[in-house]
Amino acid sequence: MKQYLLAPGPTPVPPVVLQAMAQPMIHHRTPEYEGLFAEVRRDLRLLFQCTHDVLMFAASGTGAMEGVVVNTLSPGDQVVVLRGGKFGERWAEICEAYGVRVVPVDVPYGKSVDPAVVAETLARTPEARAVFATQSETSTGAIHDIQALAGIVRGSDALLAVDAITSLGVMDLPMETWGVDIVVSGSQKALMLPPGLAFAALSDKAWARVPQARLPKFYFNFARERKAIAENQSAYTPAVSLVVGLRESLRLILSEGLPNVFARHDRLARATRAGIQALGLTLFAEHPGAACTAVTAPGGTDGGAVVKGMRKRGITIAGGQGSMKGTMFRIAHMGYVDAFDVLTALSGLEMVLADLGYPIAFGASLQAAEQVLR
Repeated sequence: MKQYLLAPGPTPVPPVVLQAMAQPMIHHRTPEYEGLFAEVRRDLRLLFQCTHDVLMFAASGTGAMEGVVVNTLSPGDQVVVLRGGKFGERWAEICEAYGVRVVPVDVPYGKSVDPAVVAETLARTPEARAVFATQSETSTGAIHDIQALAGIVRGSDALLAVDAITSLGVMDLPMETWGVDIVVSGSQKALMLPPGLAFAALSDKAWARVPQARLPKFYFNFARERKAIAENQSAYTPAVSLVVGLRESLRLILSEGLPNVFARHDRLARATRAGIQALGLTLFAEHPGAACTAVTAPGGTDGGAVVKGMRKRGITIAGGQGSMKGTMFRIAHMGYVDAFDVLTALSGLEMVLADLGYPIAFGASLQAAEQVLR
């Protein structure tokens, strides 16, 4: 059975990237690797829309998140954390693990944060050293207005750190233009790679905090890694094959052009949402993003049963996490995904829902999606 990977990470990997990673291994302390890394280093700056080098670690995106905390904060520091889903909550969990005091801004699952609430919270906590946010909350499908948040945080001493693990390469995030201090991401989403690479980009304001930070660190030492990157190297052994694949995926993204990449993801997302709503289903997120579409499981239907039914047909999607388990399912459309992947997912969904007893007008979702796609 042919398999379709439409979960919000890992995502499909293009053949040209797979072929590049299948080449014979090279040593990382050689001119050959340094030449490879120089190209990757340049293209990462274009992707992150920044002028400083982007740090890269052999880790999942969570590693970069932890690195941000330990490299910019000290024991007892106070921070504001936007908690609107499992990944916003992860920022808080990392901070608390290191003894950083968290002032939460809790947002109901599926909702987007009101920037005015963040402004009020920051005004009440002028000693806050950072504001941690998520651009695309993968667990709910909701997006948050990072441009508005950057305008609020810019007038304070706090840093704005953004989890863009699901949004980088999906929607616009001009880091320096908006005034975002830190952006982190990972390889297994829109970068079209296997899991295993974590990225962090810092502004001048954020780099000025690094020498002051007193939380313990070893592998995720940003200053040490920045010094190594200047020599087109890494402080420790890199994930060489993934870096080789990264060069190819960055070439694909940049040859398409970032505006076109963002427009493509938006089109796929709008088509998916149109198909979902044509079936009488409800979107889980109030303001859904372009990375994945979260759908409220219809009454009497278990979201987990939808996921299992899709998998039996060779289509991998995702269910709800934590307290959302069973209440929803998620279809991703980021990275190496095209119009016919979306139509395949919707067609499979119609059959699965019919099997589960939900009344279906077969073809309704496809007609609605095709009107967007054509």
